[in-house]
Amino acid sequence: MTLAEAIAVAAAGFAAGGVNTIVGSGSLITFPTLLAVGYPSVTANVSNTIGLVPGGISGVIGYRREMRGQWRRAGILACGTAAGALLGGILLLTLPESVFDAVVPILILLAAVLMAIKKTPSANADAEHTTAATTASFATGIYGGYFGAAQGIILMSLLRFCLPDDLQRLNALKNVLAGVANAVAAILFIAVADVAWEAVGLIAVGSVIGAQVAAKYGRRVPSEVLRWVVVAVATIVAVVLFAT
Repeated sequence: MTLAEAIAVAAAGFAAGGVNTIVGSGSLITFPTLLAVGYPSVTANVSNTIGLVPGGISGVIGYRREMRGQWRRAGILACGTAAGALLGGILLLTLPESVFDAVVPILILLAAVLMAIKKTPSANADAEHTTAATTASFATGIYGGYFGAAQGIILMSLLRFCLPDDLQRLNALKNVLAGVANAVAAILFIAVADVAWEAVGLIAVGSVIGAQVAAKYGRRVPSEVLRWVVVAVATIVAVVLFAT
């Protein structure tokens, strides 16, 4: 890896840590960057997942005030997330790389579509549907363990339908669950997969700093602006991957 490539990977990690903390989809920045510097798709995904774990922890710390009173809820949903992430990680390691290459752009495009059509939950949704939220966490965990890009967006959208709570508090909960998914998958990948540790280190350092910056200043960015930026980036990445 050249110095310019190392700087690009670290910068992508910084941006991804910030985006993941605010809304999710940071892997849409780091994953294509790793592909661009020459890593195979599965190695890039594995290394990206491991590298973003410290950034996820940093984001949870940054949103610790919004997690007050939610740790029991987080513990229940995290069980579903962890089980799903383990299954998703196994699927990634057992399916042929050609299958992964074919599925990735579809998953990214699906994330863009879900973000574009995301609805606001009904004002009358005053019941907390814990079972539905756990199921959503499990399903998103599978996606997170298999690929992970935009899992925060998907999870946030589903949580808004299941849990009547302030959006910032749900964002904090999303950070915890996405972090659990990445951590579980990372443990599996470290044990059995081919990891590009230089990429992991660069992404880790960048994402930790980016998450702290985002936690401090990111709430000033209008959510609609972030939403459509993510839709645009996801669509561009999907189109590029379809064409390659």
